[in-house]
Amino acid sequence: MHDNATEVTAAGIARLAGVGRAAVSNWRRRHPDFPRPVGGTETSPSFALTDVEEWLRRQGKLAEVPLRERVWQQLAGHPAGPVTALVQAGCTLLLLRDRPTEWLELAAVSDQRMAELLPDALAKVVAARLGVRPADPAARPGPGSQQGATASAGPALTVPTPAELAPSVPLLRGVVDLAAERGARQTFEFLLGRHLDANPRQYTLTPTGPAELMAEIAGEARTVLDPASGTGTLLRAVRAPAAVYAQDAVPDLAALTALRLALHDAAEVQARAGDTLRADAFPGLKVDAVLCHPPFNERNWGHDELAYDPRWEYGFPARTESELAWVQHAVAHLRDGGTAVLLMPPAAASRRSGRRIRADLLRRGALRAVIALPAGSAPPYNIPLHLWVLRRPVPGQPPAQPEVLLVDATSDTSDGRTRPSWQTVREAVLDAWRPYERTGAVEERPGLSRGVPVIELLDDDVDLAPARHLPPPAAGGGTAELTTVRERLGDTLRLTADLTPPPPPAEAAPRSPWPLTTIGELARAGAVVLRSATVHAVPTGAASDVPAPGARIPVLTDHDVLAGSGPSGELPEAELPEDTVVTEPGDVVVPVLGGGAVARVVDADGAGAVLGRNLTLLRPDHAALDPWFLAGFLRGTANNRQASSYASTATRLDVRRMQVPRIPLDQQRRYGDRFRTLAAFEDALRLAGVLGERLVRGMHDGLTDGTLAPDPVPAPDPGPADGDQADGDRPDQAS
Repeated sequence: MHDNATEVTAAGIARLAGVGRAAVSNWRRRHPDFPRPVGGTETSPSFALTDVEEWLRRQGKLAEVPLRERVWQQLAGHPAGPVTALVQAGCTLLLLRDRPTEWLELAAVSDQRMAELLPDALAKVVAARLGVRPADPAARPGPGSQQGATASAGPALTVPTPAELAPSVPLLRGVVDLAAERGARQTFEFLLGRHLDANPRQYTLTPTGPAELMAEIAGEARTVLDPASGTGTLLRAVRAPAAVYAQDAVPDLAALTALRLALHDAAEVQARAGDTLRADAFPGLKVDAVLCHPPFNERNWGHDELAYDPRWEYGFPARTESELAWVQHAVAHLRDGGTAVLLMPPAAASRRSGRRIRADLLRRGALRAVIALPAGSAPPYNIPLHLWVLRRPVPGQPPAQPEVLLVDATSDTSDGRTRPSWQTVREAVLDAWRPYERTGAVEERPGLSRGVPVIELLDDDVDLAPARHLPPPAAGGGTAELTTVRERLGDTLRLTADLTPPPPPAEAAPRSPWPLTTIGELARAGAVVLRSATVHAVPTGAASDVPAPGARIPVLTDHDVLAGSGPSGELPEAELPEDTVVTEPGDVVVPVLGGGAVARVVDADGAGAVLGRNLTLLRPDHAALDPWFLAGFLRGTANNRQASSYASTATRLDVRRMQVPRIPLDQQRRYGDRFRTLAAFEDALRLAGVLGERLVRGMHDGLTDGTLAPDPVPAPDPGPADGDQADGDRPDQAS
């Protein structure tokens, strides 16, 4: 395939040139020699990649396309679709890693000859690593198929044929060149991450934080199964397994998961495509641990066909209880004493239609813990999901513990955040789980965790929602803490009053118009450097799909900038690309989505964090630009309005089009000092709001649970000082 066959959209051109999509639209209007569309639609045209590159170079807008961008654009514009291209790239990376000499021999031949020889080489390495043999192309759906689920389970991956590989050879050569820079595994993760990021609505991804927590709760496991594997995140979170088993109903995901796991480590990988509940790919398999993030609220899960399935040893699930079918499927695949951890919707803990199954799980000692996570920990992000921890009972032995651990980690324990940091949640959960796992008992912590006797839960509802069985915490932390909060609120309100900006003079002289310049012009002049995020932002509870162990560094997200809080995300240091943007003091960070007028100057506390997605960083030359002056003018409402473009679902800001006055540095600093004061006033207002909410919530809780009195208790009346009160006037004497 000639490179000209690779097409790129306007968004891809913007990424190549490091500009916004509005700039690409402007080029198309202003430059008659801009390449003509070669495909796509009238509203979303596509262009030949090589034509675009040539035009950008002629205009001086592009010195050289980075290799990673060229490979990504080739993959995204592949005629058979990006998933097919990803699978072929993954197979080639597996060959490169396991049999590099064989790849070198293939790389020396022509493209046509490589397409003829490569399938045999891929078949050998895929068979050795995944146990997959070449199949009849006419009998397989293959990656990229629109088939949502197969009627029976089959191999997750099929080796491509010469005809399928013919248009992909230039892409595969580029993928190998990229692997020489980044490594085979990192290259596949980069391309897969780009694909997932470009198609967020097509996939339900399990974030890193919950995945690692689930793996840690499951403990050491040599064999692990994920029956709804998605992109393989849960299985990748397990440390040093000997064998991993994956199944997913979507053939695309099953193929990508198989390659991702094969490139991750040396564990044996068995991956299958098929409807897990209707067509179990691993009948009879018993593993040490099952990790699962099943689909929620499925009505068509096989209720009519599976009435007599032997997996329902705790009861036949109702049509509306698909999650309890997944729970029993997981327990059925455990060896005696094995552990399953499932991410569940909160309704599964309390729906009346599932109470009999929940009761039997409790009576027979299969259910060990129910853990409530904060909303935003995993998709769907708007509800607080639960973790269910189950253990397959050992025949002939009574339940190990007569209690079930209930943990509620949903409470907000931090100032200024909408939810607790993931590290706080993780520590709270493990601090309760570890002693319970060792001894079968846990110290009761009001509002957080408690070991609840099974008999206490076996009522008419069998409601397992943790919040309903935990004693409430002390109101606002107790009277002493409420007093502290009140004092802090008073100090903050006084500070807010001191920081309130004074009104302008009554008759301010009219300002003559400033000469203005755009951020794009300042960038071309070298007065400011523009950088955009190259990594997927990872909120600590809802983060990246890359659960690698090792050192982690903070990530500044767009939510942090909007909320005025510190970096709330994190990423494994080992997974960062070489061009990661790290903040420095004096940087100005601007969210580019949402339409709000927000810009934040990075201080010493916020420095050293990775720049998250949907943020643009401006690094001014301090000899030419004051950062507070720059941030202040970027926040102007009119400035934001003229630099914004509108899509169907969001407003996007083109930072390059924003304007600032062209004035001397000493005058910039005068404005910068005022903008800095306004920022301090804004922070004080935000803190006052948080403290006020805490005080009100704590007072309400204390008054309603009886720990606070509605009025101060009056001191007893000491009576007349001279002691001449008559006995008949004493209040304690009967009349």
